[in-house]
Amino acid sequence: MESRTPHGTLEPVKVTLYRWAGAWGPFRVKIPCGECSLTRDVIADVVETELGDVPVEVDTRDWLTEWWKPLPKGGWHAPIVLVEGRIVSQGAALNRGVLTQAIIEAFAKRAPVSGNRLFGKATCPHCVRAKGYLDEAGIAYDYHDVVREPAALYEMLARVKPIVGPKTPITVPQIWIDGDYVGGADALAEIVEREVEPNPDRGQCSISPGRLGAAKKAA
Repeated sequence: MESRTPHGTLEPVKVTLYRWAGAWGPFRVKIPCGECSLTRDVIADVVETELGDVPVEVDTRDWLTEWWKPLPKGGWHAPIVLVEGRIVSQGAALNRGVLTQAIIEAFAKRAPVSGNRLFGKATCPHCVRAKGYLDEAGIAYDYHDVVREPAALYEMLARVKPIVGPKTPITVPQIWIDGDYVGGADALAEIVEREVEPNPDRGQCSISPGRLGAAKKAA
């Protein structure tokens, strides 16, 4: 029983693009920057097609007119792209994956998880099992395929890594119920009171039921 729940009203993630344009004293940019135009188009397309309902505010500035503003952050070679004041790209056409990940990471820090969400992939038997538990219990949830949806992968990593630690491998499924982190399919089975059959070949999720309590306290 999958559903889609939009985010509430939140402050948008700010993306700033400094393009090769403008003027400073007697100097004026006369030759347009092709990579700046490409970067602008990549930003627009990522916002439109990759981010769903993540609010984003894009501010395009002329680098030569305001060259000193990005300089303290290490930005000196247009096109310069900043997300929430942090440089993610400069001197070349923007990689859309880098931008998507940076925006999602910034958004995850300010927007707590709400509702029931399951991050998984089509070839994962534990994801299928977890979806079955939720469906049988009549629990509506948002499902995100982390293989087909890059933004879902970046969000899952941004939300789970602070809980389990930066060095812990992240597997799927990753599940939240009522906005609270659960972990994998075995941990979900405990919540919905389903018995899990022993299986020595089953891979371990990134957080086992025995560590669930500690993770919730640390979250």
